[in-house]
Amino acid sequence: MSMKSRAGGEIAGKIMTPRKWTLFLCLGSFFAGMFFTNRIWTEPERLNLETGDCNMKHVGSRKASETQYAFQTLDNEISILEMKLAAAKAEHQSLSNDTPSGNSKRKYFMVIGINTAFSSRKRRDSVRETWMPKGEKRKKLEKEKGIVIRFVIGHSSTTGGILDKAIEAEEMAHGDFLRLEHVEGYMELSAKTKAYFTTAIELWDAEFYVKVDDDVHVNLATLGMALAAHRTKPRVYIGCMKSGPVIARKGVRYHEPEYWKFGEVGNKYFRHATGQLYAISKDLASYISINQHVLHKYANEDVSLGSWFIGIDVEHVDDRRLCCGTPPDCEWKAQLGNICAASFDWKCSGICKSVERIAEVHKRCGEDENALWSASF
Repeated sequence: MSMKSRAGGEIAGKIMTPRKWTLFLCLGSFFAGMFFTNRIWTEPERLNLETGDCNMKHVGSRKASETQYAFQTLDNEISILEMKLAAAKAEHQSLSNDTPSGNSKRKYFMVIGINTAFSSRKRRDSVRETWMPKGEKRKKLEKEKGIVIRFVIGHSSTTGGILDKAIEAEEMAHGDFLRLEHVEGYMELSAKTKAYFTTAIELWDAEFYVKVDDDVHVNLATLGMALAAHRTKPRVYIGCMKSGPVIARKGVRYHEPEYWKFGEVGNKYFRHATGQLYAISKDLASYISINQHVLHKYANEDVSLGSWFIGIDVEHVDDRRLCCGTPPDCEWKAQLGNICAASFDWKCSGICKSVERIAEVHKRCGEDENALWSASF
């Protein structure tokens, strides 16, 4: 091969090599351009989708809140309807009990349940001898004034035992008991309170339902006038409102095992009526009757009752006439024309030595004997 031909071949090889690299570079640039173009178009789409997701989450959260509010409103409306239904049921039951012919409806002004125990026979007798009418006078009180009064008690743990037989004999003599489907026990007072209101509203269609302890003195006419002032209110809770400390220490009176639910140790309870005497309107008694199986029971029955009314539309009435002291407190108030509806000693959560002293309290602080029969409720 001549020198010229070899030289031409070398030149041609040198020219072909850059052309190949140029082709590869062009293809690489093309694919790189396609990649970046896809990224440019994909990123906004992804951002738009993410923004859409956020918006959808916000809308979903708002819809969930609206749905929750609607359910709460519906639940409140259902509770009110249930109260009215229970009230109508109680009215029908009262009609069946009192007027078998069904010609007229029997309504009462108030039902007073005197909480008592098997061991409290002497207390009951002392109440019968002072502020509670007996026999025909008690029946007259129901007929003319619409006031029903009963001692409230359940059953012993041994059905038909000596304790139950003693109450049955006392009932035969006086006819002034309301027996509950409830087993008696000090730690079961909250359950007894539920059973009392549930049973009372089934038996008597009344405007008010009252609970009082058997070591408290009551002036019936004054109590009636105090309640009558609130008879136009649908859901009213009347008593001496307090907010005592939550007792966390074991072995101490009024110990609350669930103290931790009320916040830090040393906190106080929410406002509630003291347990010696309180009254609730018909709708609230109906509410307890309807929801008795889900209402929580705390150690103290007055706290339990107050807790049942939290979260519903209830008017709390603080009436200090329902928690006067014994003489001289209730005595000088009576002399000033401010007769007390109920009297007891705070230190004893009732009248101290009530069997011996209630007659004295009645004499010095009791209202006029004719006040009850002349009162118009």
